[in-house]
Amino acid sequence: MNEKVSVVGLGKLGLGLALCLADGGIETLGVDVNETVIKQLNAGRTPIVEPNYQELLTKGGKFRATLSHAEAIEQTDVTFILVATPSIGDGRFSNRYVKSALKSLAEAFGKSAKKNHLFVISSTVVPGSTDKTFIPLIEQISGRKYKKDFDVCFDPDFVALGTVIKDFKNPDLVIIGESSSEAGARVEAIHQKMCENQPKIARMSIISAEVAKVSLNAYITMKISFANTVANLCERIEGTDVDAITNAIGQDKRISPYYFCGGLAFGGTCFPRDTKAFMTISRQYDLDPILLSAVEDVNVEQNKHLAKLVENHLGAEKKVSILGLAFKDKTPVTEASPAINLIQELVIDDVFVTVFDPLAMEATQVLFGDEISYANSIGECLESSTVCVVTLMSKEYKNAIENYQPEKPLTIIDCWRQIDVHKVSPHIKIVAIGRALATFDNNRESLAAG
Repeated sequence: MNEKVSVVGLGKLGLGLALCLADGGIETLGVDVNETVIKQLNAGRTPIVEPNYQELLTKGGKFRATLSHAEAIEQTDVTFILVATPSIGDGRFSNRYVKSALKSLAEAFGKSAKKNHLFVISSTVVPGSTDKTFIPLIEQISGRKYKKDFDVCFDPDFVALGTVIKDFKNPDLVIIGESSSEAGARVEAIHQKMCENQPKIARMSIISAEVAKVSLNAYITMKISFANTVANLCERIEGTDVDAITNAIGQDKRISPYYFCGGLAFGGTCFPRDTKAFMTISRQYDLDPILLSAVEDVNVEQNKHLAKLVENHLGAEKKVSILGLAFKDKTPVTEASPAINLIQELVIDDVFVTVFDPLAMEATQVLFGDEISYANSIGECLESSTVCVVTLMSKEYKNAIENYQPEKPLTIIDCWRQIDVHKVSPHIKIVAIGRALATFDNNRESLAAG
């Protein structure tokens, strides 16, 4: 099956999907309403900061971009829609961008002489959206009949910013909500061409797939919150180490080690909103989301825990530096970032804050302007205060701190326990989330004595 594919929505995830499809040998047409984005892509430049995007775009060959939804209908057999579905006030997702894309596609389909087209929704949506909203919309605008003239599948992404290409190419799981077994088989065949591994492919009803998408992310946030609870307990029990504990019990196949690492609150564009959406959907069907409510509370407390930890180590100067501003490494996205939350708390308390994160500096400046200071390097950030918070898992930050020789005492708050206490200068004190301070001090003393 050599079907041609189009992807509507060339944002952070949509562009990644399009590039992976093309790299898998599939003729791929990218569609977006932003003319600047289209011009950049066709000139061979990616507008998105994400590992491997530029590399795949430079390879070229199977991918091109256009502003025309009509081209997607006329020149391809299958169209994936992966546009933003931002949260609205009550925790649900807005369908306005999906509906806008489908409206343009359906208008073109109604004018086309082609006999069939397959529409694949990949954006995260409130369960029931495809059956109750999207399919009727296509029928109404195109004048065509569902399952006769067109088919629809729901094929949610399970990728994370910072590893989008890797995740699309090597997924653990592919979920396909299908309008028919034939439509599901077509989407499965596309994944098999794109994937470098052989993932579990689960095919089910469309609404089951919609529920599965929000359920998976909600479960992961529950797992993260439990790991954070264990980490906080370990800080209170001398001699304990959260990594030793989670690494061990994570080997039990009922738990698994993935996303089971105590540290900061979860953030980003998916986890917080999907947790809230799951709660909203549950209440819509008269189910009290007790467990997810607790997860949300734990996450709020984890941000407070970090702020309290910093406060406890503030000197008279009230100066704090922060290495890492994005919600995770290798992305410029600061949405629901624990670092941004911490800055907000510190600024309220009149603490002088200096930050560094080359990818997320611009976004942070938009939020805080001249309320905080922006370092030009890791070293400059470290020199600016007596307390430095390292919020991201980063080899660059780790190596810089382990080689840094401060002239005055410096406290490093290591949120992910990545810094080797035995390698740092004697002037540096390490305070780590998930480990009692005495555990660190005793380890250093034992090494010195040996």
